[in-house]
Amino acid sequence: MRIINLIVVHCSATREDCTLSPEDLDLIHRRRGFNGTGYHYYIRKDGSVHLARPLERVGAHAKGFNANSIGICYEGGLDCRGHPADTRTPEQKASLRLLVHRLCERFPGCRVCGHRDLSPDLNRNGEIEPEEWIKMCPCFEVKELLPQTCD
Repeated sequence: MRIINLIVVHCSATREDCTLSPEDLDLIHRRRGFNGTGYHYYIRKDGSVHLARPLERVGAHAKGFNANSIGICYEGGLDCRGHPADTRTPEQKASLRLLVHRLCERFPGCRVCGHRDLSPDLNRNGEIEPEEWIKMCPCFEVKELLPQTCD
């Protein structure tokens, strides 16, 4: 098994009034040149959790961080106008909390963050601030809703 020290939360960057099946997500990633879905887990709007890539396989979800991380993606992240928004359903929120809890039990000591929190610290103040984000993903503040470390 790989050494896991990071859990990264993503959104699929799809509008809340659209659906994106696990098969559609896989196809999109294959068209981008990946060998299947880059995330390890995909959470649908109904809260169902899909294993999209075995944990033993390195992901393709956070460049420079894939070797030692697990990627979790939820369906959504854009409002009906296509703007970044926290579109998670109550079912997705519950499933995400439970999944992160279970992964923390399996991989103690992991850091939990959003994809945008891996942006470079351009002003080198030790904090990734909104003006430094490369992208909005996952469209909510992970540190306010999930544990930052698996203790």
